[in-house]
Amino acid sequence: AFLSLPATAATIAVAHSLFNIVCTAILMPASGLLEKLSIALVPDKPTHHADGPMLDERLLATPAIAVERCRVVALDMAQEASDALNLSIESLTDASPALGEKIRALEDSTDRYEDTLGTYLLTLAQRPMTANDSDESGRLLHLISDFERIADHAVNILESAEELHAKKITLPADAQQELTTLEHAVQEIIHLSLTAFRTGDLSAASRVEPLEQVIDGLKDQLRTRQIARLQKGACSLETGFIWTDLLTNFERVADHCSNIAARLVGMEAGEDYDSHTLKNMMHHNPTKEYMLNYEQCRKDYLLPLEQLEA
Repeated sequence: AFLSLPATAATIAVAHSLFNIVCTAILMPASGLLEKLSIALVPDKPTHHADGPMLDERLLATPAIAVERCRVVALDMAQEASDALNLSIESLTDASPALGEKIRALEDSTDRYEDTLGTYLLTLAQRPMTANDSDESGRLLHLISDFERIADHAVNILESAEELHAKKITLPADAQQELTTLEHAVQEIIHLSLTAFRTGDLSAASRVEPLEQVIDGLKDQLRTRQIARLQKGACSLETGFIWTDLLTNFERVADHCSNIAARLVGMEAGEDYDSHTLKNMMHHNPTKEYMLNYEQCRKDYLLPLEQLEA
């Protein structure tokens, strides 16, 4: 009967409400079917941001927003590099094809991130920007390079794990314990670097360099111990080569984490520190906080025999 009435705000509202109520009542029993249909039409599968349009060129007109967007995308890249490293360490005990494929996919993704972000940041550098935005965009260029290299080392570690598995080489028990100590130290340093980058936590950043110094020492000790095992015939020369590759890659991951921390400390201090400069400052004139952090890291990552002596 209301169809013959003039269209007023009240009648339109009533008609609209009735339509929605009736449609909801009809479709509610089929909600489960509609959910399944939606999943079938749009499957939920993991995708990497690097496969799609990560950065909108329209943001270039507003450099401050573009720089912040670059930082967000760089964080995604950093997380993938960290994931690749942690999975590569896992591959040393489980070198399955599926795990290897995942690590290589993450490394490929970080490559695409670096290409896309690098090109975008260089384009952005040609636009008028404030000094702060210009400095941060430059530092982001350095940071993404370090994270990309960490992912490269993750693949190198995976390849060592695959070689151990393919040749059915088992590390001696003491060597495995030593390697586990180094792995835990490297996992902590990548965690500290990622946390510092994500949250701006300078406390985390300040703990990176002391830990990197400890990792350098661990690498030297593990190399010396491996030479002793070779001399005693406790392991093969082939195992020694793989061992050396692993130590080198772990140590270089720590170096890149040191670079990242130096950049973050520099951002806060208003200086463009590189890792070499920061190391010289800390090693030649260490603060009390630095020495406390170093001693704590050294105690946390004592090798098995050292633990007994301590």
